Amino acid sequence: MDTNDISILAIESSCDETSASIIINGKVLNNIVATQSVHEKYGGVVPELASRAHQENIIPVVEQALRTSGIRKDQLSAVAFTRGPGLMGALLVGVSFAKAFAYARKIPLIEVNHMQAHVLAHFIEDPKPNFPFICLTVSGGHTQLVLVKSPLQMEVIGQTRDDAVGEAFDKTAKLLGLPYPGGPLIDRYAKAGNPKAFDFPITRMPDLDYSFSGIKTAVLYFLRDQLKENPNFISENSADLCASIQYSLIEMLLIKLKAALKHYRIKEVAIAGGVSANSGLRKTLTELAEQNGWNLYIPKFEYCTDNAAMIAMAAHFKYLQSDFTSLEVTPLAKMKL
Repeated sequence: MDTNDISILAIESSCDETSASIIINGKVLNNIVATQSVHEKYGGVVPELASRAHQENIIPVVEQALRTSGIRKDQLSAVAFTRGPGLMGALLVGVSFAKAFAYARKIPLIEVNHMQAHVLAHFIEDPKPNFPFICLTVSGGHTQLVLVKSPLQMEVIGQTRDDAVGEAFDKTAKLLGLPYPGGPLIDRYAKAGNPKAFDFPITRMPDLDYSFSGIKTAVLYFLRDQLKENPNFISENSADLCASIQYSLIEMLLIKLKAALKHYRIKEVAIAGGVSANSGLRKTLTELAEQNGWNLYIPKFEYCTDNAAMIAMAAHFKYLQSDFTSLEVTPLAKMKL
């Protein structure tokens, strides 16, 4: 390793996955992730349990990232971490570890916005988007349309006014009696169903904003009425229900995406965040891209969910700009892009 190489240790701990990654000169060497299964029996992430699990996982995860990269601690140029948005207790573990690590090694500290990192996950591997591009960022906590002008210059041009689309997937899945996390299960069962079997509302908001709370209410009342007539309605129609719900959610996402691309006259399209792993969304987007001549970019699955590789990539761009933070930095549960 050359003394001029830029090597960064990156840490992600915004929710329920502890992750560490090493990047050298913009090339990600690894992406170590420790998942937390403790939340499954509660039907959602329990913040206190998440922060405790991060405390248990962070040292082994960082040690594995260093060991598998072949990089020694004294060779690191900086340490990066997710400052927010996320769960405060979970973020605090990552921030505290990064601060202590940077102080002990006397190296710069780099704070990263979790949502900015999701967008920059597209630069981990080829092909990479050309600037400017529009990124649809979809996860359990966020739904945003982002105009990306450069690696560190982004503008949110549309976002949800209530639930995130990932939250809508999980909440409607819970109404169907599916275990947490239900979003991937809706995607799986939808493959065998008819997306036009049941007509759920397509909410239309002004401008480029979204709203996903309405479909949850619509599904709730629809199921209540159907179950009165047939107690086995859900089990007898599970595939069609999943397909119909997924169809409505994807339609809402793409109506605004198409409007944004038309307004800004852009053909470079990217998708990021955990929900970008949804096969129905990927398939529909791929078809639209072929029809409209868009250049579509979708990261590998491992870079769609929460991971430190995307934090590392964001940190690399910030390092090039000498965009460092002080040891007085604190986590932010809510952090704007």
